[in-house]
Amino acid sequence: MNEIIEISSTEKIKSMIYIVRGKQVMLDSDLAKLYNCKNGTKTINLAVKRHINRFPERFMFQLSEEEYDNLRFQVETANRNMSRTLPYVFTEQGVAMLSSVLRTDVAEDISIKIMDAFVAMRHYLYENKDIYLTLNNINNKIIDHDDKLKLIFSKFEEKKKDEIYFAGQIYDAYSKIKDILKEAKKDIVIIDAYADKTVLDIIKDINDNVTLIVKTKTLLSNLDISKYNSQYNNLTIKYNDSFHDRYFILDNNKIYHCGTSINRIGSKTFSINIIEDNIIKNALLTEVNKIL
Repeated sequence: MNEIIEISSTEKIKSMIYIVRGKQVMLDSDLAKLYNCKNGTKTINLAVKRHINRFPERFMFQLSEEEYDNLRFQVETANRNMSRTLPYVFTEQGVAMLSSVLRTDVAEDISIKIMDAFVAMRHYLYENKDIYLTLNNINNKIIDHDDKLKLIFSKFEEKKKDEIYFAGQIYDAYSKIKDILKEAKKDIVIIDAYADKTVLDIIKDINDNVTLIVKTKTLLSNLDISKYNSQYNNLTIKYNDSFHDRYFILDNNKIYHCGTSINRIGSKTFSINIIEDNIIKNALLTEVNKIL
C-alpha cells in the first residue's frame, strides 16, 4: 500500500500517461499498481476477459513491437521497468470502464485521480503543443500539424458518444439518458433488470414505442405499469433473467451500454458508451429479438 499511496498523486499519474496512435494511454502494469491489484496485470486481464464487450479497441489495445520499443525507451529513461511481453494499454475511456469492473479497495478513489490526470495532460499538451509535435514526430513518424491537433482533441468529439459520470452528477446523467432515447425514430428497447418507476418518468415524454426488459421479480408493480399505460400507452414489459448489464437499443440498430441501472444514476461513478463493433451488436440483437 505504501507504493500505491506514493504514486497516486495527479503529478505522478501524469508521468504514466503516454501518446500512442494519437491517443493518451496508460500501461496495464501501471494501472495494476495504481489499483492495488494483488496479481498485477493478471487481475486486469481477467477482469477485461470477463467483460470483453465493454472494451472495444478504442478503449484498449495491445502495442505493436515498434510501439513497444518506442515506449520502452521512454519508460526505461524514466527509471521504470517494463514487461518483456507486448503490454496492453488503456485509453481514458478504457480506464474509466476498467474502474467499473475491478474490485479493489482503492478503485473509486484512484479512478477520480486518474481522470484528473488525463484532464491535466490534455491541458498540458494544448499549452505545449509545439513541443509535443516535435517529440511525437521523433517517436511516431512525421505527421502534419493539423492532423496531430485533430488526434489530440478527438476525445472531445468522442465524449458525445462515450461519457463518464461521477457520483453526484445525477442531473447530467439523467439528461444524457433522455437525450440518448430521443435519438430513436420509432422503437426503443431498454434492458435494465432493476428498473423502477424512474424509467417511467424518463419515457413518458417519448412518443416512440418502448419495450422494457426487466427481471422476473421486477421492482415495477403491475399497478405501476397499468396506470402508466392508461395515460401514455407506449410501454411493453418483457420479463427475462439472463441480462446483468444495462443497454439502450434504438430502432433495432444503435446500441448504448450503460454502466448502472437507471434508478441508480448519479449515485456512483459509471460510464455510458455506444457499441460500434458489428459482431457484438449482432450477437446482442439476436438475443434480444428472441425475447421480443
